Amino acid sequence: MEYLHPRLNDPVTAIGGHYVFVKEERLPFRGREVLYLVGYAVIDTSCCGVGGYGYALVPGFVVEWKARTDEQGRPISRVEPIGDEATRREVARLIRQQEPIHQVTFDV
Repeated sequence: MEYLHPRLNDPVTAIGGHYVFVKEERLPFRGREVLYLVGYAVIDTSCCGVGGYGYALVPGFVVEWKARTDEQGRPISRVEPIGDEATRREVARLIRQQEPIHQVTFDV
């Protein structure tokens, strides 16, 4: 699957606040690399209160790193989504050891 890398430190406005990815990492895992992004979300325009949290988003295993670019010059990698639940739990545990986050989510 193709993965379009987001711009780091570029806030995205959402209905209840905003979110931003602050870094992109590759984690060695069983002879492969897992691509993950670290970000935070801020809920500050909601009628129900304010808050925020840190999170990681895992597109999957790197198949081909920044193989090409789109029309705006943003890199595109090829990744393999992680579907196996046991592998997801292990990857999430390793990411939580590295990052001060509350949540790990996986694409697909």
